[in-house]
Amino acid sequence: MLVGIVGAPNKGKSTLFSALTMASAEIADYPFTTIRPNLGVAYATRECAEKALGTRCKPRNGLCVDGTREIPVNITDVAGLVPDAHLGKGMGNQFLSDLAGASAFVQVVDLSGTTDMHGNAGSGDPAEEVTAIRKEMAMWLAGIITKHGGQLSKRSDGDRALVELLSGFGLGEEQVRSAAGKSSLSTSQISWDAEEAYAFADNVLAASKPTIVAANKLDMADQGSLERLSKRLDGYTVLGCSAAIELALRKAAEGGVIGYTPGAASFTVIKEVSGEQRKALDYMADFIGRNKGTGVQQILNTAVFGVLDNIVVYPVEDENKYTDHFGNVLPDALLVRKGTTALQLAARIHTDLAQHMLYAIDAKKKLKVAKDYVLKDGDVIRIVSAAR
Repeated sequence: MLVGIVGAPNKGKSTLFSALTMASAEIADYPFTTIRPNLGVAYATRECAEKALGTRCKPRNGLCVDGTREIPVNITDVAGLVPDAHLGKGMGNQFLSDLAGASAFVQVVDLSGTTDMHGNAGSGDPAEEVTAIRKEMAMWLAGIITKHGGQLSKRSDGDRALVELLSGFGLGEEQVRSAAGKSSLSTSQISWDAEEAYAFADNVLAASKPTIVAANKLDMADQGSLERLSKRLDGYTVLGCSAAIELALRKAAEGGVIGYTPGAASFTVIKEVSGEQRKALDYMADFIGRNKGTGVQQILNTAVFGVLDNIVVYPVEDENKYTDHFGNVLPDALLVRKGTTALQLAARIHTDLAQHMLYAIDAKKKLKVAKDYVLKDGDVIRIVSAAR
């Protein structure tokens, strides 16, 4: 899974990336700070199964802090997008290519409206930015389709041809057929004009690359601006945040100044502070108290568990001790899509395990379940297989 952080220049994308990953990314108040994509790992959070089982886990992937499981998620932050990026303006085509493999987008906008579409100081409209960036993505994708129109027109299996052409996007034939149907287009011997290709691209992006709008700089915005933006962007998930405050809190926690858990609505001061540092901490404490956190962790969790519809399951080798063969309790917390079966989980672990699978065991209930058992969030599962 890869979550792409997108947006126009100078909206706080790199700050959000750094806050989520604590990885080094150049942050500055001018456009095109990011030239090459930043790649890092963030952690989605979920209540750990250890609570329900009355045990203590020992993770191999991610962490567990006070009963909250932290599950790794790949994050990328790419160069800012400007109007006509699909024609190569700004970092245009490079930006769009860097995003092809993302499962979902988090689009960062400046809720305070202090920067324009080009990232310069001035009046900005975050709702227009969301529409403009979606258009640039669709225009770029439509351009790829029309460029290969001659090749596509020779194929009766146009859905398969599009999947092959757009292989870097991770599309499935069902997504292609659905988008074509919504656009009232046939996929047999495709000969779409530019307008038709754009309609298809817009629909397939909506289906395959869901977007959360991160309304950044919430602490600087006027009261009511988040509600107004949400109403204007009907159909989008819009969440307010302050990436700068989250980054400052995580750095303070890393430096041992405060005790802070990402996503929390409060923190504790560990070291004696005074002057400007105390004033800054008071400001941040007031903000997260009023807003139930900075919003940054909520955005990641909503992307992973909301728009991407994932659940967490825990594969084990001993259903009584909940361990792997090394004795680690609940060693792996895996993200899988809702609707995933026990057999599909086995295939995710190892192909041989799936090929020789007999059945699975629900370790919580100590019940045998079939290969087609649909996994539930928090399941602890042992795969029983004839494979050695």
